[in-house]
Amino acid sequence: MIDARGLVKRFGSLTAVDGVSFSAADGHITGLLGPNGAGKSTTLRMLYTVLAPDGGEAWIDGASVIEAPLEARRRMGVLPAGAGLYPHLTARENILYFASLHGMARGDARASAQELIGQLEMQEFADRAARGFSQGERLKTALARALVHRPRNVLLDEPTNGLDVMAVRMLRGLLRRLRDQGHCILFSSHVMPEVAALCDAVVVIAHGKVAAHGTADELRAQAGAESLEEAFVRLVGIEDPQGACGGGR
Repeated sequence: MIDARGLVKRFGSLTAVDGVSFSAADGHITGLLGPNGAGKSTTLRMLYTVLAPDGGEAWIDGASVIEAPLEARRRMGVLPAGAGLYPHLTARENILYFASLHGMARGDARASAQELIGQLEMQEFADRAARGFSQGERLKTALARALVHRPRNVLLDEPTNGLDVMAVRMLRGLLRRLRDQGHCILFSSHVMPEVAALCDAVVVIAHGKVAAHGTADELRAQAGAESLEEAFVRLVGIEDPQGACGGGR
């Protein structure tokens, strides 16, 4: 479970995140939905301890991201935006390196890596150097790297950016399987169909604040809208919905 309470982050005179509070439950996929620049990525970076909050607090399965950041990191797997791979290492070596960073024993690390290579259908490129990988191959490697230590919580920042249709379908299937296994999944997006297709709960963020939080049906009811897109537009006050997000119900 991920729990955020009153998170604040400032960059000089700009308040990028202004009192964000929400919970993401185990066995659910929770989406952070908002326009570009709304504060989604900054919120995630505070949760996975890359940025220190200027106010508020957050916990990953009870471990404070401020007072116990190392313990919090052990309890989550992270796919940051633009996750880079070590190009001279193979996919398998990239995965095993991250397993070692998490302190996994060599035998456990190798077994977990092999299991993920099978689940993500990486056999054809698992032992090739990452330099020259396709976007889908890079995504699979980065996902395996994030999951190798078997975290209960998974955080993903704009995970489908730049992916083709087949890679998006693979990612959706993986996230649903993780949810069904009881994991807590939290991801950010500004793409409406992605959120509509995946999320059990949605946190709408605008101007660094939570504008609404609930299921897609609850958000439609709250906004008095027939579609999730129209609800989103009304909740955040966007003038041009087509410029802010894709279609979706």
